[in-house]
Amino acid sequence: MEKVLNNDVPVIVNFHAEWCDPCKLLTPKLEELVVPLPGIDLAIIDVESCPELVQAFEVKAVPAVIAVRSGIVVDKFIGLVDAQNIEDFIKKLSKQMQTNAT
Repeated sequence: MEKVLNNDVPVIVNFHAEWCDPCKLLTPKLEELVVPLPGIDLAIIDVESCPELVQAFEVKAVPAVIAVRSGIVVDKFIGLVDAQNIEDFIKKLSKQMQTNAT
């Protein structure tokens, strides 16, 4: 929870559940694309284990992926998306970081 709310770098938060089949497909793809990137963290949150974050970010369905910067939601998507959409999501977040850094 601390990593999501009080982090100096943007965090991509993957809200998932063990019983969610689309989550089982999305989580490894997010790990593959986000973990190697410098300057962006990935937090994988089980909705049943962390209800306070689910409530704080108003998660109504899984999988839900939310980009958080300084505790504020800057972008999100709901549901299973393909690798290209994930890459576009990450690029958009990276672009926002560069814009805000200048």
